[in-house]
Amino acid sequence: MKSSGGNVQVKTTAEILVGLVAALHAYILVLEMFLWEKQPGRKLSGFDADLARATAPLAANQGLYNGFLAAGLIWGLIAADPTGYRVQVFFLSCVLVAGLYGGATSNRRILVAQALPGAVALAAVLVAQ
Repeated sequence: MKSSGGNVQVKTTAEILVGLVAALHAYILVLEMFLWEKQPGRKLSGFDADLARATAPLAANQGLYNGFLAAGLIWGLIAADPTGYRVQVFFLSCVLVAGLYGGATSNRRILVAQALPGAVALAAVLVAQ
């Protein structure tokens, strides 16, 4: 995030948080696209081998979307402001909405694993601006 003015420490903290959320979504991409039927993916889902195999195409699709979130956050980190700031706000908002929806419809753990980090990073980006 390249911006003039503001507290450098606050901006650095916001950038680190955005980077961590991007890394989390890149990790989720790997789990859902490549490790879904292996032990790490099955541990995440709680599925047995048959159900993991049957749901692998759905998980890969979800993983791809998580990859797009990670890519967008990385873009926001490297783009000059005001674009970088706007891209970060947009993609962190997407992370937050996806986490809230997933927590409400799929698994409450998603609220802590996805929505909370997205919300914290979004708040930091907004404060740092």
